[in-house]
Amino acid sequence: MPAGLAIVFALGFCGLFTALAVLVGPKATNPDKMKPFECGSEPIGSPRGRYSVKFYQVAILFLVFDIEAAFMYPWAILYNQLSHAKDGTVSVFGFAEMLVFVAILVVALAYVWRKKAIGWE
Repeated sequence: MPAGLAIVFALGFCGLFTALAVLVGPKATNPDKMKPFECGSEPIGSPRGRYSVKFYQVAILFLVFDIEAAFMYPWAILYNQLSHAKDGTVSVFGFAEMLVFVAILVVALAYVWRKKAIGWE
């Protein structure tokens, strides 16, 4: 219920300020305002230019490995709970599961490196 109320409040807030911007905001248009703007300089070339496939490949690989590395943070926070059983004994479960995870990452990184997917020519 509180989450739904927060979502409704957020949508209402967004709708209210969007409506205010449309109703109260300036409406003067001229040809200079309608021209494409790119960081204060004239646009060069077509905005629909093609990027190299290598660019997308490196970007996706970065995201994959970055997100997998982000999974280590919750593990580090919960490491004590994962390594201690309810009866107080210490287990290697928490450490072993991260070793398996890192091993999979290393194998994946070695594969990507060997295929030369992360190097620039």
